[in-house]
Amino acid sequence: MGSTPVVLSAAKDLIAASMRSLRLRSGQAFASLRMTALIVLALTAAWPLSAQPDKSPDAALARLLLEARATLPAACSQANADRLIKILCAKRIRIGIRDYYPLFATRNGEAREGYEVDVALAIGQTLGVEVEFVRVNAATRIPLLAEDRVDLVIATMGHNTQRDGQARFIRPHYYRSETAVVGPRGLAVANMTDLPGRTVCVTIGNGSNAELVSQGARLMLFDEAGALPDRLKDETCTLAAQDDSFFANYFTDPDFARRYAQKFGFAQVPWGMAVARQGSAELARALDLISQVFHRDGLFIDIGRLHSIRLGFLRQQQEVWRTPECNTDAGTTNPKCILPPLNTALQATSFAPDVTSFERWVDEHTGVDLALPMLKTVPAWSLFQDGVVYSLILIAGALAATLAFALLLGAAMGSRSFMLRWPARLLTMALQSSPIVLTLVIAATVTHGLFALSTETVLGAAIAALGLANGSNAGQAIGEAMWSLRAEGKRNGLFGGALSRAATQIVAFLINAAKGTPIASFIGAPELLSSLTDITSFSSGRVTTYSILLIFYTAVVLVVVWLCGKLKQALEHRQASA
Repeated sequence: MGSTPVVLSAAKDLIAASMRSLRLRSGQAFASLRMTALIVLALTAAWPLSAQPDKSPDAALARLLLEARATLPAACSQANADRLIKILCAKRIRIGIRDYYPLFATRNGEAREGYEVDVALAIGQTLGVEVEFVRVNAATRIPLLAEDRVDLVIATMGHNTQRDGQARFIRPHYYRSETAVVGPRGLAVANMTDLPGRTVCVTIGNGSNAELVSQGARLMLFDEAGALPDRLKDETCTLAAQDDSFFANYFTDPDFARRYAQKFGFAQVPWGMAVARQGSAELARALDLISQVFHRDGLFIDIGRLHSIRLGFLRQQQEVWRTPECNTDAGTTNPKCILPPLNTALQATSFAPDVTSFERWVDEHTGVDLALPMLKTVPAWSLFQDGVVYSLILIAGALAATLAFALLLGAAMGSRSFMLRWPARLLTMALQSSPIVLTLVIAATVTHGLFALSTETVLGAAIAALGLANGSNAGQAIGEAMWSLRAEGKRNGLFGGALSRAATQIVAFLINAAKGTPIASFIGAPELLSSLTDITSFSSGRVTTYSILLIFYTAVVLVVVWLCGKLKQALEHRQASA
C-alpha cells in the first residue's frame, strides 16, 4: 500500500508527458504516446484495491481505461457493450469530421489538417487506438451518430438546447464561436432589424437558422459552408451567415476583406464533441476527462496556435480547469466549471402535445416515422401559415397575370398593325427563349430598382414574371387563331372566336403557371416552398415536410384544372353558339 502514491505519481506524470508529446505533432510522438498509454495501464494495474483513490482527472481516466480493458476480450462479443468497449475491441475510433472548414478541418486527397483533425488524433492516441475519419456535414453529423456509423463527432457543432436531446455532448467544450453575418461592404445591413425580406445563405442544420428566420430573413440552404464565399462572389448570395471561425480564414485574403465585411454577430455558442445518447456512457465519461485534461494542460491551446485560430476562449478555459474546484474527477459535473448550452428552445404551439401524440400513434400503427415540425413551434407554425397564404396569393396572381398578358399579347399579335404586332412577337420570342429563372431574376432586379425591397415587391415580381412567361405562349396561340380565322373569311367576333379556338392552349398555360409558382422561392418569395425550406433549416422531418408540399400543390393544381375546365367549356360553348 505504501507504494501507491509513487505508482500513482508515475502514472500521472506519464499522462502529462503524453499530453506534452502531442504538441510535437509528429508520427514519432504519436507512436510513443501509444506506448505511454500501455505503460500507464500497466502501472495502474499495480494499484492496491484498498488504496484511497486519487481524485484527479488523470487518475480517473486511467482507472476507467483499466477497468474497460480488464473486461476484454469477453466483452467484445456483447451486443449491448458500451461504445468505449467496442472501440477498444476494434482498436480504432470512427470520428466524424468535416471535409472543408478552413483552419479546423480540410481535406486534400487522403491528407487532412486542421484544429479538429489534430484534436481527433490526440484523442485516438490517448485511448491507444487508430483514428478512422468519416466525412460529415452539418446535416449528417447527428444522424450518423444515431445510426452507429461514427463513434464521435468533432465537426464545428454548436452545443444548444435543441441538440441536447439528439446527442450527448462532451464537457468541457473544445471551442466557442458566434454566428457572423457577412456581406458586401457597401450593403446597409447593421443588425437583425435590417434582415426582413432579405435572403441569407446558410448551411442546413446550423443552429442559428431559427433566429434568422424569426427575424424575417429568407434562407437559401447549402450542404457545405465552403460554398458560401463562392456564392457571395458570384452574387448568388447577398448575405451569408456562418460561424465567425469559418470566415476568419477568408478575411485573411486581402481581396475578400476588401469586398466583404462582417455586418454583425449573434448567438455566441460553445462547440461540443458529441457521442450517441444511447450506449455511449463510458465513452462519454472518458472523453469528458480527456477534454478536461487537454484544457488544463494547454494541449487545446497548443493545437489551436498551430492552426492560427483565436485562442481567447481556450486560454480562459485553461484558467478554469486549473482551479482546485474544477481540476477533479467530478469537475465536469460542476455547474461552476462547465458552460451551459446556447438556449435555442422555441416557443411551442398550444397543440404541440397533440401533434406529438399523433406522430407517435402513426409510428406505432403504421411504422411510418411521421414528423410535423411546422405544427410544433410558434415560429414554424407562423412560417407555415404565411407560406400557405402567400402561395395562394401567388397562384391567384399568376393565373390572373397569365390570362391578362395572354389577352393583351394575343390581341397585339393578332392585330393588323405592324406597330402592335411585331413588338409583341419579339417580346414573346425573347420570353420563350429565356429560362423561367432568368425571367424571374430580371423581373426581381427591375422591381427592386423601382421599389423598396419588401414581401409585396418580391411577390409582384414573381407574379409578373410567371404571367409574362406563360401569358406570352397563350397569347401566341390567340394571335395565331385570329389570323387563322381571318384566312377562313371570318370578320365579326374575331377575338372571341380566337379565344374559343385557343381555349386548350390557354388552359394549359394557366395550369402551367399554377404549377410553376414554387420556383418563385428562387428570388425570395415567401411562398410555401420557401417557408418549408426555412422550417427544415432548424427542424427535423424533411421527408414529411416536403411530402406535405407535394400534397398541397397537387391539391391546388387539381382545383386550378377543374376551374380551367369550366373556363374551357364556357369558351367552347360560346364558339358553338356563335
